[in-house]
Amino acid sequence: MQKELLFAEKLLIGGYTAILLFMIVQDLVPLGRLNDVAAITSERSMNEILIVTLIGVVQIVLLMAGLLFFAGKKYPIWARIWLIVHPSCILLGAVMSWWIPYLFGIGAEEKVEGYTAMFGNTHAFLPVINGIVPNTLHTMFHLLLLVCILLTVYLVVTKRKRISAISTN
Repeated sequence: MQKELLFAEKLLIGGYTAILLFMIVQDLVPLGRLNDVAAITSERSMNEILIVTLIGVVQIVLLMAGLLFFAGKKYPIWARIWLIVHPSCILLGAVMSWWIPYLFGIGAEEKVEGYTAMFGNTHAFLPVINGIVPNTLHTMFHLLLLVCILLTVYLVVTKRKRISAISTN
């Protein structure tokens, strides 16, 4: 039986593929003004960088495996919950690490020095607030993750309706 992937599922898989690439390259591969690998390695050991990279990659690979396994099929309740909660927890971490200090100053003092050292020479299009600014690469990652979460919610809601409509016919 061949799976029929919805356009939203294809977008979601594409979004998580981009996030996976981000996770792999963000601290290891020079991307011009989007990152500063030398600055990151001056602040963190290579072991730290590899562990953080591996944790991020494993999380996204697990999400993608779940998506690919259930794509085109009915998602069981545990998968629907997990595919929304897991990336939401990742986004919550990003919000607490970047956006709360940036927008509200909570915890910003502790982050200014490290963020400036690691990301001060990277491209950012937002103004500096509370001594920090999310760089363009992280801002794109956070927005893409939010879009993936919203796409997942859309799929969960519309697949249930679609399956209910098919069952009643």
